[in-house]
Amino acid sequence: MVRALGDFDLAEELVQEALLEAVEHWPAEGIPQKPGAWLLTTARRKAADRFRRQARYREKLAQLEGEGMGVDTAEGDDRLRLIFTCCHPALSREAQVALTLRAVAGLTTAEIARAFITSEATIAQRIVRAKRKIVEANIPYRVPAAREMAERLAEVLAVLYLMFNEGYLATAGTRASRRDLAEDAAWLAGLMVRLMPEEPEALGLLALMRFHLARVETRFDESGGLTLLQDQDRSRWDRERIASGISLLKRAAVLRRPGPYQLQAAIAACHAEAPSWQHTDWRQIIALYDSLLALTPSPVVQLNRAIARRYLDGAESALDEVAALADPLDNYYLFHATRAELLRDLGRDAEARRALIRALSLTENPAERALLEHRLA
Repeated sequence: MVRALGDFDLAEELVQEALLEAVEHWPAEGIPQKPGAWLLTTARRKAADRFRRQARYREKLAQLEGEGMGVDTAEGDDRLRLIFTCCHPALSREAQVALTLRAVAGLTTAEIARAFITSEATIAQRIVRAKRKIVEANIPYRVPAAREMAERLAEVLAVLYLMFNEGYLATAGTRASRRDLAEDAAWLAGLMVRLMPEEPEALGLLALMRFHLARVETRFDESGGLTLLQDQDRSRWDRERIASGISLLKRAAVLRRPGPYQLQAAIAACHAEAPSWQHTDWRQIIALYDSLLALTPSPVVQLNRAIARRYLDGAESALDEVAALADPLDNYYLFHATRAELLRDLGRDAEARRALIRALSLTENPAERALLEHRLA
């Protein structure tokens, strides 16, 4: 609909109306053989009805009924066009990522705000301004030429990364994870690799996703509670996905352009290849975190490095590193949860309890809350 109309707001509204009609009809009439085509036809009909009531309906009707509105376009092609449209360099980086997460991934404004650690109002304004800019600047709906792709690659990969993270461990809602969203992000990352096979960071991101998805069946227990990495049944990990991730990392390494996604994937590979928790190569993991910090300094990366150091040098050394992150990570629940674990290791139970209570106040994920409540109990 965006491709046909050139209007994000109108396309979104018409598709929502079509979805509402599906909710009304499908339970009684059954899901059609081609639900996507049914929704597109319904949205087109609603657009035609609306344009007939408008002064410029003839122009719009011609636009709607033009050659570009066929229903046989491959979904991957359409979604890649939409991603690259949203990530046009005429838009600010924040607007690019926010709009793509809304239009392509279907995340709510609240979910995007949590990913950015900012207010819903700020994200809503970014999305509105981005949609308006696309229309005003007449930004084309297409996958760009090869020479243009590189300048948009970072934003496209950032979107897919955030989309995957929201699916892998949801920031809100009644479900602890949204596997469909995580799998969708990995599928789109696979399309990017086929489109840009010589881009090592695209390869690294897809490898990272596959390593994480290899463990997806063991992340939650029968009651829906989180199963920590050290307690997961490694015999149930998907070895085919792990092998695929390693192959992707090797392809990226040959290109000799290291980047953050490749380093994160290498850390995930250390865990995926370790035969047991006790055999994890923590020294190698810390070295990889040091390389990651050199490329992208971040308090969250520093926190993850401190967690790894706990298993190499002990809780006291790790706690010193964690304490230095109090200001930038005070509103990050994993900072307080990590601090609580380290304090408990050192026998400082009262302080650990206060840290757990603070962590509990900062997460809405039901599985994370259950784990923290269990520790408090």
